[in-house]
Amino acid sequence: MDRITPERLESLLDAVRGVRVLVVGDVMLDVYLRGGATRISPEAPVPVVQVLEEWLALGGAANVAANIVSLGAKCVLAGVVGDDVQGDRLRRTLEEAGISAEGLVMAPERPTTVKTRVLVRHQQVARYDRESESDADAATESGLVAAIERLLGEVDVVAVEDYNKGVLTRRVIETALGRSRPHGLPTVVDPKARYFFEYRGATVFKPNLGELAAALRETVPYHDAAWLGATRERLGCDHLLLTLGEEGMALTSKDGSTVRVPATARAVYDVSGAGDTVTAVVATTLAAGASAAEAAVLANIAAGIEVGKAGVATVSLDELRDAIRERFEAGDRQP
Repeated sequence: MDRITPERLESLLDAVRGVRVLVVGDVMLDVYLRGGATRISPEAPVPVVQVLEEWLALGGAANVAANIVSLGAKCVLAGVVGDDVQGDRLRRTLEEAGISAEGLVMAPERPTTVKTRVLVRHQQVARYDRESESDADAATESGLVAAIERLLGEVDVVAVEDYNKGVLTRRVIETALGRSRPHGLPTVVDPKARYFFEYRGATVFKPNLGELAAALRETVPYHDAAWLGATRERLGCDHLLLTLGEEGMALTSKDGSTVRVPATARAVYDVSGAGDTVTAVVATTLAAGASAAEAAVLANIAAGIEVGKAGVATVSLDELRDAIRERFEAGDRQP
């Protein structure tokens, strides 16, 4: 990969402001309850948490959308929510974040996916989930397909975020990827196990090391460029972007090239949501004119910022710009 100049990165970040992204996938509402615990319950050997604070955050595909608008791009979200109070809370949270909920479909037979975390000071002591993992029924699926088809003509890129919650059925996947091609839209996929091999035709396919190893049922020799190239062909994508945690990323492309992107050296506080940040940055920068390698470099820097924050967090355009400048000023000519 040719060395990236700060001027080139600045140009890409400026262009992000004009990008419109469609995010398709499993939307979630994250609820945080924080308080103190000074005694053990007489009913069971568990702490009694006196809740002093509650706040909401966007999770899953909705967190990808939150990262996109934090970068200065525009985003519309397509997914499924229940006909319940939590669905209303999720819609309000999306509106407050500046994310269009035009593509959300209400499914009365399903609950809105909610993950509630209980914290004592800054330590998580419990999490309870309310969700359905079964595939959406035919009516809900048809509503989501119609929403995706309607919105494709209004965006520059499609990001697909799969959390195995039943929203991304084979038909929805086929629509999101197959119908994007006539529009000339790049597609970025963050997969999960259930339909891992159904995403053929994606521009960028972005599993992490554990997900790829589990799907292939073998050890992943990610230092082997030939193996990565063969795996990319098997998955049927233009670019395979394998995220490796503290070892950074490996990118292998249709042209036969393989690029290693070393992890950004930052203190790791919490890795929650880092994958969502990577998906958001890759999608927006690709649409802004970045190559896959440039998008991977920018996403890697953004992930380094995100893991330095507590909980699921977003990365702003200014934070990303400042991190890039810091690296160049420190004499690192290749972020």
